[in-house]
Amino acid sequence: MMNPSNKSDIVLVVDDSPDALSLIHDTLEAANMDVLVALEGKQALTIAKRIRPDIILLDAIMPNMDGFETCRQLKADQSLASIPVIFMTGLSDTDDIVRGLEAGGVDYLTKPIQPNELIARMRVHLSNARLSNNAQSALDSMGQYLMTTTYEGEIAWATPQTYALLARARASNEWQRTELALQIRLWLAHQPDVGNVLKLSGLDYPLALKMMGLTEQKEVLLKLEDGDKPAGPALLKQELGLTDRESEVLHWIANGKTNRDIAEILDMSPRTVNKHLEQIFPKLGVENRTSAAGVALRVLAAEN
Repeated sequence: MMNPSNKSDIVLVVDDSPDALSLIHDTLEAANMDVLVALEGKQALTIAKRIRPDIILLDAIMPNMDGFETCRQLKADQSLASIPVIFMTGLSDTDDIVRGLEAGGVDYLTKPIQPNELIARMRVHLSNARLSNNAQSALDSMGQYLMTTTYEGEIAWATPQTYALLARARASNEWQRTELALQIRLWLAHQPDVGNVLKLSGLDYPLALKMMGLTEQKEVLLKLEDGDKPAGPALLKQELGLTDRESEVLHWIANGKTNRDIAEILDMSPRTVNKHLEQIFPKLGVENRTSAAGVALRVLAAEN
């Protein structure tokens, strides 16, 4: 088994050689992993964006787009950049190994591949990736309207979405420096628990702040909430006629999460996630998760 939770890792294998694909596929399935296959780079990028793999095994020499360029484009995409990429290729020159690592690969194996060595190396890189992704996963679960402040109420950092929402509410820079800072400072003096909400005053547009915790820099992490409309799952429920749980599942599908991820986020089993999807598809008039995600993204984008 590849991880302590006994859940299958998703591996994307990118290689144009049928013999290599067959060997790797059998090796990974024997190690209880779910295998996705691409025959060249562009196809791999498309698959990775639709079904985010936990790790990618990548050949260097392929038609249309070689492995080096494929890896560079993967690393240039923020949503895919943290996926570990292991090169598997017949190119054994030092210059080629350097090219692979400089393109963003975490490891480089030369063919013929030794199955036991491949699994051992994958185990190390999967473990490292999980550790480094913990913070990013937490941010994903909070949403995009994030900001950090000092205990004096001054904004230290905020996402572009947060600044856009402040602008929509006509919260001027002066208001942020004075009124907002004062409200935050007084609220923090009462040591609010994680999840507590502060409704902001002094604006015609309803905004609120939710306490999310502290950063490693000891700044306060907050989520800015738009009180004028439902968001995320609530919006999907309203627009698509879904139940609370169905709308939550669809929300995370639209955010590129796997069934395994969703099960962990929503504290349910992957089988229950599948059952919800079986109810969601006919309600949306679609047949698969990709089409369902497309419907959800259109609804969410229309409200931004």
